[in-house]
Amino acid sequence: MSQAPATGESALTPAVKAVIGASATKIEASLPWGIEREGLRIFTQAIMDPDPRYWDDEFAKTTKFGGIVTPPIYCTYLGRRTRPGSEDPVTRAFAENPNSDGIGGVRDADEGPGSLPKVPTHLKRILNAGNEIEVRQYPKLGDRVFSQAKYSDIKERVGKDGSRMLIVTTENIYTNQNGEVLCILRASTIRR
Repeated sequence: MSQAPATGESALTPAVKAVIGASATKIEASLPWGIEREGLRIFTQAIMDPDPRYWDDEFAKTTKFGGIVTPPIYCTYLGRRTRPGSEDPVTRAFAENPNSDGIGGVRDADEGPGSLPKVPTHLKRILNAGNEIEVRQYPKLGDRVFSQAKYSDIKERVGKDGSRMLIVTTENIYTNQNGEVLCILRASTIRR
């Protein structure tokens, strides 16, 4: 089956290429409490992971970690928590657009500290293209977690119908209060 010829001008414009490598400011993702026992309990129950190294002090002391640690994906959750008294971004996104896809509009670029600049494109529909997490070490109770995002790559693809799309890959590096890398999340989205 042959692919339809590409239609229109390239979506990978010089302005789009210029944001590759752009970094957001480093922010504390674990505000306002750091890694605390109650938040960890709620998270491990939500993901249904009963591993005792996340809650049992005595068991956790016998592991190579020497104490309570978090699940590897916990860092990526921290920055999504709504701060007390803050507007819920998901509720806002659906109020503004009942057809929201749950990605676009939830946290727009240029929305405050830690946000990346908008990708300057006419392509508005956003689809999840996958995530990859590289775990370096597990956060521990009491750790403060910081994150910094950057656009690591933007590529153009042509769909079967000949329409152009962008594959935008964002890399978010999570570190602890000592500057040690905890994990790196690479998230890709498709702009159509």
